[in-house]
Amino acid sequence: MLAKRIIPCLDVKDGRVVKGVNFLNLRDAGDPVENAIFYDQEEADELVFLDVTASHEKRKIIIDVVEKTASVVFMPLTVGGGIKSIDDIRNLLNAGADKVSINTSAVKDPYFIQKASSRFGSQCIVVAVDAKRTDKTFNPKAYPQETWFDDVDLKDVLYTHQSEFVLSTHGGRLMRPIDAIAWAKKMEVFGAGEILLTSMDRDGTKEGYDIQLTKAISEAVNIPVIASGGAGTLDHLYEAFAYGKADATLAASIFHFREYSVREAKEFLHQKGIPVRI
Repeated sequence: MLAKRIIPCLDVKDGRVVKGVNFLNLRDAGDPVENAIFYDQEEADELVFLDVTASHEKRKIIIDVVEKTASVVFMPLTVGGGIKSIDDIRNLLNAGADKVSINTSAVKDPYFIQKASSRFGSQCIVVAVDAKRTDKTFNPKAYPQETWFDDVDLKDVLYTHQSEFVLSTHGGRLMRPIDAIAWAKKMEVFGAGEILLTSMDRDGTKEGYDIQLTKAISEAVNIPVIASGGAGTLDHLYEAFAYGKADATLAASIFHFREYSVREAKEFLHQKGIPVRI
């Protein structure tokens, strides 16, 4: 059985690591390169940078961060946030990123994932699925309709009354009438090599991953799924693997503020019978 991965996540804004709750009330959590060195020494399996500034004019900041980080650490780096073009992907990979994570641009043009995968290989294309639970008040007509919604080859990803989870974009601020589970399956078909799955209802709450969501996506696709959003204890990591069937867990607060170390997490999981790299 392949080892399960522990992945710290660094949200980077204007060259600094930040952390909030539900993507709001951001507070400073240090220098990204120093954090990366620390996690490399802790033997984290990978590291994710999410550029929460993500505007074109500030893209150079994250490029610089990636270049500096890649020169001093040896674990794989994934970078996401504001990726809009093939050139954006190329520039990040050239700077030292091993993978890129794409969300909003995929929703605006699903065929972008096909193009990116064809150009760079599926192994470096991660599709970020930010999922939110629906309820009886959800009205799909109240949310933006993309031009491809009329594409017959993509009709199967649109929201139906049976959809329990829909996509959100723009840091969870904008709901989309797209079924999250069907979307993950379609992104695999289009060439995604991995799914970074975030429960927007749980993000930053430290109440635990949404296990129902994680399991549903993990069982729906044949590519690795990274569980994200809600880690607060080591038991939450275990639950994502044991019950959510995730291939990796991503966490921020519990590692950034030194509540637990990556080593403690791996030792705990090893004792619980989860295969991890120690």
